[in-house]
Amino acid sequence: MQLQQPSIPSVPHEDPTGLDGQQNRLAFLETQTGTTLPYLTSIHAGTDLSPLKGNIENYIGMSQVPTGVIGPLWVRGQHADGQFFVPMATSEGALVASYGRGAKAVTLAGGARAIVMEEKVQRCPLFRFENLDQVIQFWAFVQENLPQMRELIGKMSRFAKLINIVPNVEGNQIILSFEYTTGDAAGQNMVTICTQGLCEWLLENIPMQPVFWYIESNFSGDKKAVGDSFTRTRGKRVVAEVVIPREIVAKVLKTTPEALERYYENATLAAMQAGALGITGHYANGLAAIFIACGQDVACVAEATVGVNRFEVTPTKVGGDLYLSVTLPNLIVGTVGGGTHLPTQAECLRLMGCSGPGTANKFAEITAVAILSGELSIIAALAEGQFTQAHKTLGRK
Repeated sequence: MQLQQPSIPSVPHEDPTGLDGQQNRLAFLETQTGTTLPYLTSIHAGTDLSPLKGNIENYIGMSQVPTGVIGPLWVRGQHADGQFFVPMATSEGALVASYGRGAKAVTLAGGARAIVMEEKVQRCPLFRFENLDQVIQFWAFVQENLPQMRELIGKMSRFAKLINIVPNVEGNQIILSFEYTTGDAAGQNMVTICTQGLCEWLLENIPMQPVFWYIESNFSGDKKAVGDSFTRTRGKRVVAEVVIPREIVAKVLKTTPEALERYYENATLAAMQAGALGITGHYANGLAAIFIACGQDVACVAEATVGVNRFEVTPTKVGGDLYLSVTLPNLIVGTVGGGTHLPTQAECLRLMGCSGPGTANKFAEITAVAILSGELSIIAALAEGQFTQAHKTLGRK
């Protein structure tokens, strides 16, 4: 006797970003749960939803995240040179105030230097062969045909460029790290599509076939913190530094360079004992807030938050100033594609002059200095016992 499968109601998935589809899903949810969603549906009510295509499925409404702004933030970068107002979307009270305090200190000090040191994004397919000899033959074929593969990329994408392919061999299988630049896009989809095309070309032309292969081996570090985050770049490697005069440290941050250096040394030791990947105060806070406001892939905070800060008293004179640097080896940001064209996200990018082609490195440098500002403020709060009171004052109803 065949058991009858229970009927499971399914969310309507037709017309994924259209008004009719939205109304059908809302009616379905109200029937299933008895709940209406007036706030979730208030934005875009009755308007054309076609711009959402490619950004969402089963659309029902817009989540409204409060957005604040910090600034002016003085950035002295290769691509970002001037004072900027930086939007941050968050529901954590005290966050924007903390970053704003750091931005004030940085700007009064004459701005922070920032440089994009390197750019590349990886996709890392895995190939399993029958034996090691076949792996070596396969890798030799890849090396020999690298120039032709670079030419093929030019036919697949206007923006992607194949920099290099790096092997990682384990027994009878090989992981190939395809490394690209992706123009002003963050580029994860771009490199996936390009790598798929190159792998299909390889399979058509190599003298032996793999037992199996995968487009991503889980080696790339995509949306996760990995151990070699510091030795390779994923996205943009950005470094920023600033010297804050002693009097500004006292006036704005209510502390001393010595107190900040002492706290940093002890916090570094504690992070090492905890096995942390990187030495940071709260990179994730600022990154998530900027990513949400500016249409970035928020899951990429997982790799972007791995970094290093450094606090030191400058040795140039008695009663020195404060030197602070931040290094972000995996800052994946873009100013075209993804969610950057959505209405509020596009406005936030325009606020910084970072909308459209030619502005991704500028956006990366501004982001790095914003992160530096947040590190400065939170370490000052912790060093001087201000941290708890700030959250009691600003983070509670």
